[in-house]
Amino acid sequence: MVRPVLVVHGGAGDIPDSRKQGKFDGVKKAAREGHRVLNETGNVLDAIEAAVRIMEDDTNFNAGKGSVLNLAGQVEMEALIVEGKKFSAGSVTLVKNIANPISLARMVMEKTPHTILGGEGVEEFIVKMCVPRVPDDYLITEDARKALEEFKNRSLVDSKPSLTEIGDRTPGGVGTVGCVAVDSTGHVASATSTGGITGKYKGRIGDTPLPGCGGYSDDEVGSVSTTGHGESILKYNLAHRILTLMQQGESAQNATVAACEAMTKRVGKTAGAITVSNKGEVGIGFTSKRMAWAYQLGDEMHYGIEQGEHLIEKI
Repeated sequence: MVRPVLVVHGGAGDIPDSRKQGKFDGVKKAAREGHRVLNETGNVLDAIEAAVRIMEDDTNFNAGKGSVLNLAGQVEMEALIVEGKKFSAGSVTLVKNIANPISLARMVMEKTPHTILGGEGVEEFIVKMCVPRVPDDYLITEDARKALEEFKNRSLVDSKPSLTEIGDRTPGGVGTVGCVAVDSTGHVASATSTGGITGKYKGRIGDTPLPGCGGYSDDEVGSVSTTGHGESILKYNLAHRILTLMQQGESAQNATVAACEAMTKRVGKTAGAITVSNKGEVGIGFTSKRMAWAYQLGDEMHYGIEQGEHLIEKI
């Protein structure tokens, strides 16, 4: 028997001091809810969806409400959910005007013969599934508007998107969200949701919706959710690289750190990831300045945001 565990992350990047508490509050709330659902139902998919929805509804994160803007001033969101028994996956991209893309991704996995839906097709699917619409004003925060304005102002000198989805100078410091979990049988699943990178081209698709990049799960090994500079993660297949190292004998922690460092060395830019093995081992690593993360074990909340930081508080 495996001790069930669920881990969440709130995005990798140069998170300003002013946003640290909001990150802590958000990831701990998500970890508590995911832990509750996992222990009450034993269902890893229900648990990771519940945890990610908490963060999609929180403007401290770049997913759902609070997503960053593309060059046209629009929110285009992405999400991925993957389970490790049959490698079933659901993914959506270029999603507009809904509150919880992770739930839509799960619908794609469970109610269609496909893995990824985007563009006009995903819009039609939203209508078919009777998913409630939300207005732009619900999704777009003042921080997101300011971040796009700053991006456009400095693009006269440097037109490249930010180093991570948060960015080295982007106001607000929101970030992609993700969750991994393992149940008592060793069954694993992962979920990742994002608004992408500030100033991205309209129609840009990042790493998040791609299995093996934004996340991946294999019951014979473990589960991963990634965050960071999407193009770099996509090129390097970061999630799959982590699981490959674990399959070769590395611990969840060592594999997560090593793969993130190798990606930054080989491809450039920064990234982070959270991992659980099918035995319940946790891995947390990032090459960015900060990454918010949390998980609950019994009556203890484990969390951190700085490099090498591991805080524990009684619940």
